Amino acid sequence: MKKWGINVAQTFKAVTNETSISFRRSVALIVATAFIATSLCLIGNSHDVVGASGATRTPGCTSSTASSATLLPKIGGVTRTVIVHVPSGLDNSKEHALVLNLHGSGSTALEQEGFTGMDATADTNRFIVAYPQALIPDGTGYDWNVPGVPLTGGRVVPANAPNDIAFLTSLVGVLEHRYCINPLRVYATGFSGGARESSQLACDDSTLFAAVAPVSGLRRPTPCPTQRSVPILTFHGSADPIDPFAGNGQEYWTYSVATAEKYWASQDRCASKPKNSTHSGVKLTTYAGCSGGATVSLYEIYGEGHEWPGGPTLPSSITSFLGPQSNAINADVIIWGFFKAHQL
Repeated sequence: MKKWGINVAQTFKAVTNETSISFRRSVALIVATAFIATSLCLIGNSHDVVGASGATRTPGCTSSTASSATLLPKIGGVTRTVIVHVPSGLDNSKEHALVLNLHGSGSTALEQEGFTGMDATADTNRFIVAYPQALIPDGTGYDWNVPGVPLTGGRVVPANAPNDIAFLTSLVGVLEHRYCINPLRVYATGFSGGARESSQLACDDSTLFAAVAPVSGLRRPTPCPTQRSVPILTFHGSADPIDPFAGNGQEYWTYSVATAEKYWASQDRCASKPKNSTHSGVKLTTYAGCSGGATVSLYEIYGEGHEWPGGPTLPSSITSFLGPQSNAINADVIIWGFFKAHQL
């Protein structure tokens, strides 16, 4: 399990947005200090900023090289923020896979980039990963507008909140005009609130996203008008105190993760009985025999709390509240292997 340094406090801020307001106030000063320090440290490695007009200026597969950037596209009449990581020296005349990686409630695109560490996996496997940012303010971060679902703490979604499903769908088109992306290999993942949003993408945009991998937040939205069986992969700690594995949490978190997996297996017309295996403190449950070659799989990490498996090492002062960590598996590696096996 890798260490992430000062960004750990930022990530803790994000996940504690799904807990009590009183606890969040108690760590506010620490979080603010960490945020400033991290921002200063990252300036030297910041991406180039490109405005909306530049983001959609030319088709993607025309230039010989591509580079990382922070894009500010105007989508749905609103300027959005998207960090795009491109492996160094990537040939932009050849098509590559695209992964959208969505941050959790109260977090940001920059925090998600550091928290998941997916850039390294993208570099090794030569795919593009984009970190979009939500717009509903929540502390120093933002929440996603998941259709028909309240925000953390039971807050009501603001009446003027943007349609984030439309934003994310349109974003793929924006990126296809800037980067050489294989339209058959577009994927989505996300953490916590971002997992719930990526679950919604699987329902609403099943002909755009070839597969989806929500982490610590799988749901099966209702209604779920898929036009094909969507391969689903998810991870969840058995000791998650934020979004409990057994359900019975906040208003957005009623049924269990196992039930969510079962709902998706039914949605994808899989075999009625899953295959189970346990190894090194991890239980893998897989529904096979699904329509169109899809699978629905759940990694339950025994004793793990609310985290990204194989993610940053958090101090005990944080894990005592969020629950223990586990380095039994690396979500980034498993997610990419799953995505690589599925395309439209």
